Amino acid sequence: MASALRLLRRDRSVSLADDQGLREAYQAHGAELYRYAVRALADQGAAEDAVQETFVRAWRSADSYDPELSSLRVWLFAILRNVVIDHARKRSAKSWPQLAAGPDLPASSDTGPDPADQVLQTWLIEEGLRKLSTDHRDALVETYLRGRPYADVAAERGVPVATMRSRVFYALKALRNALDEMGVTP
Repeated sequence: MASALRLLRRDRSVSLADDQGLREAYQAHGAELYRYAVRALADQGAAEDAVQETFVRAWRSADSYDPELSSLRVWLFAILRNVVIDHARKRSAKSWPQLAAGPDLPASSDTGPDPADQVLQTWLIEEGLRKLSTDHRDALVETYLRGRPYADVAAERGVPVATMRSRVFYALKALRNALDEMGVTP
């Protein structure tokens, strides 16, 4: 927890508009961004390019970063996600003529949700949960994420079941607002 607070304080003081700030941001988040890109693109060279493009875009739009809305880490991951999507689109556009020319087209390769998107969504939700009050966060984690019955959680907390349901309702509302403030769209 202490290291997370140090990162958060450092993120708020980092200015991506200058070389030193960009270096600090890269040192703090570059390796993690690279691991995400490698998983998403399955190509180390493409992942390196994606991380570089992420920091170029971050530098170009440094004035749009607001540390009150999200952490630098979340903001950089949102940029990287867009870079990865752009890369995947470019790759599929290049391979389309080759596929169209082949006599035997492969069956649909839809294998389900992209694991990279799932990781990013998890990080974004964690960041949103950090913005909730302890009672609201606890209610959401126990009932939604852990799938526990309202009655069990309410009994443990010493509150009526109706209160627990209200906490979950208002926690979801607050989480939705927090994610909206961070620029996350469904």
